[in-house]
Amino acid sequence: MGSCASRHPPPQPSPARGEGTCSMRGDAVPFADIAPSLKSAMPSLRGRLLANQSLADLTWFRVGGPAQVLFMPEDESDLAYLLANLPAEIPVTVIGLGSNLIVRDGGVAGVVVRLGRGFGDTAIEPGARLRTGAAVPDVRVAKAGQEAGIAGLAFLRGIPGAIGGALRMNGGAYGGETKDILIEARGVDRNGNVTVLGNADMHYSYRHCGAPEDVIFTSALLQGRPGDPQAIAAEMDKITESREATQPVKSRTGGSTFKNPPGHKAWQLIDAAGCRGLVVGDAQVSGMHCNFLINRGNARAADIEGLGEEVRRRVRENSGVELEWEIKRIGVR
Repeated sequence: MGSCASRHPPPQPSPARGEGTCSMRGDAVPFADIAPSLKSAMPSLRGRLLANQSLADLTWFRVGGPAQVLFMPEDESDLAYLLANLPAEIPVTVIGLGSNLIVRDGGVAGVVVRLGRGFGDTAIEPGARLRTGAAVPDVRVAKAGQEAGIAGLAFLRGIPGAIGGALRMNGGAYGGETKDILIEARGVDRNGNVTVLGNADMHYSYRHCGAPEDVIFTSALLQGRPGDPQAIAAEMDKITESREATQPVKSRTGGSTFKNPPGHKAWQLIDAAGCRGLVVGDAQVSGMHCNFLINRGNARAADIEGLGEEVRRRVRENSGVELEWEIKRIGVR
């Protein structure tokens, strides 16, 4: 969900496991352990730096290789300190709750940033506004708005991710989009500079954000409207019921796989191409909602991505429509 990468080639995996590494799944080759040198160069860093940390358990698909270094900043200033002092040749990738993400089996070179408790607060502000950290789950923001009598945020209940991902992808569901409620987003760029972007600066379109790719969002100010808490709760309940009835929410999945092409529904194109239930390895197109891919238990990232590409190929041959990935795919194959 949103990444910033330098223009330099990423560090290459090392054949030898460095000290301080963690166990990894599959046959991923450990990366060179650069954590000690980073810690030495940044003595005031407060967040945790973990070398060769598995990312599989941080994604909803439960697949993928390690991060060369996983960094969990304490707060925005800690994140800015790292980015300001990180050598330009080391790429940076940011992940959120891992709901709309495939981490490839070879892992992710460079520094992977995952925001945590320091970015997890919400606050109600005058004028039916809500300020939220980027690590807050969308459903929690919807709930905070409901309890405060702020209407217009209930659609966030239907997005399985965190606010940072919604900002980066213009996340939307059930008739609402992030662009409809955003006043401003705050973030840190690759040079460690804090920036504030207004709604127009995000250059939003369908499932797309045109803000600079190197900005890691840290918080957002959202605009709702006065509403009745009971009516908002009823709206959220309907969204919950709809999701559970139509989507494989209890499976290892990554949410909607492909964007809806103009004038089409992705799931209908996939169904018409005969892909419902299609299997590659232990990955499968959901029989409940065929714009969802699921890990039946032992899939590799390559199985899931390969299944998605096979679906794209069959849809293209059947209808002439080119499906575009909505799920983000990062790392080394």
